Amino acid sequence: MSLHDRIEDDLRAAMKARDRERTSALRMVVAALKNRAVAEGLGPQGRLDDAVVQQVLTTEVKRRKEAASSFEAGGRTDSAASELAEAELYTAYLPAQLDDAELSAIVDEVIDDLGADGPQAMGQVMKATMAKVAGRADGARVSALVKARLTG
Repeated sequence: MSLHDRIEDDLRAAMKARDRERTSALRMVVAALKNRAVAEGLGPQGRLDDAVVQQVLTTEVKRRKEAASSFEAGGRTDSAASELAEAELYTAYLPAQLDDAELSAIVDEVIDDLGADGPQAMGQVMKATMAKVAGRADGARVSALVKARLTG
């Protein structure tokens, strides 16, 4: 079963169980998937492959975390908690995130493979590293580590 189908099945199950929060969160993801399918010329009923679904989910997680921090700054802790709960729900559909040691090993390997030296090589290293981690690490985390390795 594809990830796209699994999300839609989970939405139907949440609707049957009358789980309002889960239903609402999954409806937003399904809408984002339909928007992406239309943007790619597949139509609203088109099926996206798992890699594209993971990209959409990653974007949605990032949006929820940014919204949560904005709500937190505005003193709306209830809304922030809701956004973080949605982000956690979406994260469950993503592959497990790399820990710091695994990510460091991948970055070091890429730097060695490319023979990168200095901050001017950051773009090359980032491109190659992001291709290797493929949704298993946040871009900001990768960027901070690459920058530290190339300038340190």
